[in-house]
Amino acid sequence: MSGPPGVHLFNSQYWGRSVSFQAVSRWIKGEAIPTQDKLLVLAGLLKVEPEVLRFGVGVRRAVQAHRERWEKDVDFLERETFDAFLQLPAPQRKLLREVILTFVKAHGAETKSAQGTDGG
Repeated sequence: MSGPPGVHLFNSQYWGRSVSFQAVSRWIKGEAIPTQDKLLVLAGLLKVEPEVLRFGVGVRRAVQAHRERWEKDVDFLERETFDAFLQLPAPQRKLLREVILTFVKAHGAETKSAQGTDGG
């Protein structure tokens, strides 16, 4: 969307106050980020997802991978446990988080120790 024709096209699709060429130029140069309502219009014009414009393709791929892992690797009992965890008050969730992270650290140390003793 370089130049005035792009700005005109944007303004014809956007129902808010018109944007200037300077504003669009600042978006393109990365000097400013459009507000969410403008970002939605811009994404529609460019035929890309709004989150790609805001965060980039890398973040989108990371989110997709995380969702796929959640859907693939987490069974019913784990989801049920997580739902119960979310129902706890914040102080109890904090305590459980610390306990879980302590177990993860201990398991990591055990794994490294076992790898060191078997020549792996």
